Amino acid sequence: MTEFWRQEHWIFRALFLAIALLLLFIRLLPLGSAPGALPGPDLLICVIMAWIVRRPDFLPMPLILFVILAEDLILMRPPGLWTAIVILATEFLRGRVTLTRELSFVVEWLLVSGVMLGMMALYRLTLGLAFVPQAPFGFAIVQVLWSIAVYPVVVGLSRLALDLRKPATGEVDSFGRRL
Repeated sequence: MTEFWRQEHWIFRALFLAIALLLLFIRLLPLGSAPGALPGPDLLICVIMAWIVRRPDFLPMPLILFVILAEDLILMRPPGLWTAIVILATEFLRGRVTLTRELSFVVEWLLVSGVMLGMMALYRLTLGLAFVPQAPFGFAIVQVLWSIAVYPVVVGLSRLALDLRKPATGEVDSFGRRL
């Protein structure tokens, strides 16, 4: 039983949940909501992408589903649409973990940037097909570009503050399991 609680997986999952709640709380604060103000980056998506590329075993799909669905409901977005898109994107990246392990950071950044742009395009296309009112296209592009620009900062902070790195090929954990 003590081995169960010593696993760092649970620590990082709890830490991710705390980070997600903090980012959601900050997003709900009425800061910088003046009309015409530029949107900020979606830091939660940056954190999810950075952690999925580095250590996909730390973020199981149900945890991401719970966090993003709660964000959908709290921010009054169409429930489940953004959640489904985020799950598809993270599972796409999770399925390529052996490829991304060998990539340089610039190529990884381009891959994640393409995924973020695809997520935004799919979200806007789906809302457009359903005739749901949405923010202007320029607003969405600026938010995605900010998110792409902030991604290296999130990766750097995750590496420096949390020692979250890509495992080397053939690396094993303290229990002898391959990472």
